[in-house]
Amino acid sequence: MIGYVKGIVTYLFTDYCFIDVQGVGYRIFIPHSTRQKLAVGQPATLFTYLNVREDALTLHGFYTQDEYELFLSLISVSGIGPKVAAGVLGAVTPQNFRSAVSTNNAALLTKLPGVGKKTAERIILELKDKIGLSVSGDEIIAGQPAPDSSLPGDVMQEAMQALAALGYNQAEITPVIKKVYEREGKTPAGLSLEQLIRLTLKEFGRR
Repeated sequence: MIGYVKGIVTYLFTDYCFIDVQGVGYRIFIPHSTRQKLAVGQPATLFTYLNVREDALTLHGFYTQDEYELFLSLISVSGIGPKVAAGVLGAVTPQNFRSAVSTNNAALLTKLPGVGKKTAERIILELKDKIGLSVSGDEIIAGQPAPDSSLPGDVMQEAMQALAALGYNQAEITPVIKKVYEREGKTPAGLSLEQLIRLTLKEFGRR
């Protein structure tokens, strides 16, 4: 899987761009919020998600890790695909989106492109307990899962980022990682990053 693409922006279109990486041009679909930060001829690094369908492989890119994490959360909601998720990201900031979800503000969500009343209700139902607000004191860091004292912070975060780059949803990674520790009978410091990733992938394979 492609975790990110770093190169020179060679073309900009309405909903996608081309980034040249040592002579190879990657067509990357981008939300409006990311497009505004790009300029032809300038270097750029985009966090990417590879969408695999029967008839096509499409690469979606985001200027910030926060946008990327929110995109993953959105496509985990039943009925929301990459196109609608990108449209949402282009119309609202991650902070305002999380605020709307946390406060059950379905009225705001229905103003977003591709989001009707039923979809807004599903978003709130499925994401309210999975996404956090911006950091303030002990609040959750935006785009990151709530901290879990039973898991090793640095190793867990690195493992989650690696697994997300492989296409797994952040909301489903944490319980599987916890299950790995329980199955292996290890303490938080008992597994290396490589071991944790390998065993987590093995656990996903059992599903």
